[in-house]
Amino acid sequence: MFNINGRRFVNAMIFISFISGIVSWLWHPFVWSFVLTVPVFLIGLIDMNQKSNTIIRNFPFLGHFRYLFLSISPEIRQYFVESNTDGKPFNKNQRDFVNKRSEKKFETHPFGTELDVYADQYQWAAHSIYPIDKNKIPQRTLIGGADCKQPYDASIYNISAMSFGSLSAAAVRALNKGANMGSFYHNTGEGGISDYHLEFGADLVWEIGSGYFGCRKEDGNFDPGLFKEKAGMDSVKMIEIKLSQGAKPGHGGVLPAAKNTKEIADIRGVEPHTKVVSPAYHKAFSSPQGLLQFVQELRDLSGGKPVGFKLCIGKESEFTDICKSMTETGIKPDFITIDGGEGGTGAAPIEFSDSIGMPLEEALVFVTDTLNGFNLKKDIHVIASGKIITGFDIIRAMALGADLCNSARGMMFALGCIQALKCDTNECPTGITTHNPNLTRGLVVSDKATRVANFQSQTVDAAQEILAGMGLSKFEQLNRNHIHKRTGTDQIKTFEEIFPTVETGAYF
Repeated sequence: MFNINGRRFVNAMIFISFISGIVSWLWHPFVWSFVLTVPVFLIGLIDMNQKSNTIIRNFPFLGHFRYLFLSISPEIRQYFVESNTDGKPFNKNQRDFVNKRSEKKFETHPFGTELDVYADQYQWAAHSIYPIDKNKIPQRTLIGGADCKQPYDASIYNISAMSFGSLSAAAVRALNKGANMGSFYHNTGEGGISDYHLEFGADLVWEIGSGYFGCRKEDGNFDPGLFKEKAGMDSVKMIEIKLSQGAKPGHGGVLPAAKNTKEIADIRGVEPHTKVVSPAYHKAFSSPQGLLQFVQELRDLSGGKPVGFKLCIGKESEFTDICKSMTETGIKPDFITIDGGEGGTGAAPIEFSDSIGMPLEEALVFVTDTLNGFNLKKDIHVIASGKIITGFDIIRAMALGADLCNSARGMMFALGCIQALKCDTNECPTGITTHNPNLTRGLVVSDKATRVANFQSQTVDAAQEILAGMGLSKFEQLNRNHIHKRTGTDQIKTFEEIFPTVETGAYF
């Protein structure tokens, strides 16, 4: 017995000595220099012989660091380079503002404005020395014209169009729950109505794009029967026909293949794991008269719910033709959503984002003037969408003619967006615009829904507070004389002076 145990002890000591020798050898500087240099040598050898990248071919191994730093340049700019006011498309102050408002952490800002109030384009509202009680100001507006049988009482600030597909299921659920908590509407985007849009019972605006997702036949054409079935749901309060959007007007929608899961494909009626491009044009109509007839058809099929259309203004003559057709046919939409050229939440060609479409200010002026000129504005609500995240943004849009406002990126910030600029890659680190379960797990629906509801309610409250400070008792009293704009170093004009209002009926 002793001999057996002794042998085991000796064997164990030999094994330990062997392992110790290996570890000692591995810690030898020569070994580590070999481990570090051989991979570098091999990478460099591969780099020198590849033909697709000049930088890496000319600077083997080291050239990779250029692309590493480029890949994290958005983070470097945000964390170390940007000032509080120069970030794009939203600066640090704007992002922090939404985050803190979502968490109800502050309602004040210390030490005065960080903006240059003498810079060109600076804007401000004209206050009154006789302010009123903000709590007496209504924050809702009734949408529905003469042909509408089910008018909808909408909040003045709502969630703009973002589809399930461009957003994750968790993000859609959080937006929907937040909208229900705050009693404002949730625009579905053109990707159809998913179960996530219905889960918490929020009011929905169902957006119908050129792909007719959720109400399409197998050949991609509009399906009246399927539309009628879904439009009759209690949650659907309004229907919006998407003609174009601010991020890519004239281009149609794009859902990258990486984000087109089987679930999304089933909702939309398309092949999974393929790039889905909504046509830039509608098959259901191709003229102003056709558009208005489609509006009437959807209104009838939905049981008389408010129906309107969304567009980014391009050729002014085309919108004028639509207004002429309204007067000729007597068919009018219940609302028109104006998407500014500065809008955009997901995937779009950079040329379209940067250089196509009229910005929101000029677009609102043109649309409201044209509607007024044809005596149509009194029957049609105008909804403004495009970088509207503060109470002043709402006031300015309404002074230019809007009746209510939508926000997409503001709501994304409330969900926790950090402007990582990876919306189109399926790699969003906050789980908002990705379907990677390892990333979406971080988005806690109950928490983010509360943030969305907080942000919306406090922004509406801020708009009411500004209006009260201006001595006005309702948003309808706003006009272009109430907003001033610096148009030069020593020149100030009101919006009315810059954009003189067209009188009602002036185009007859």
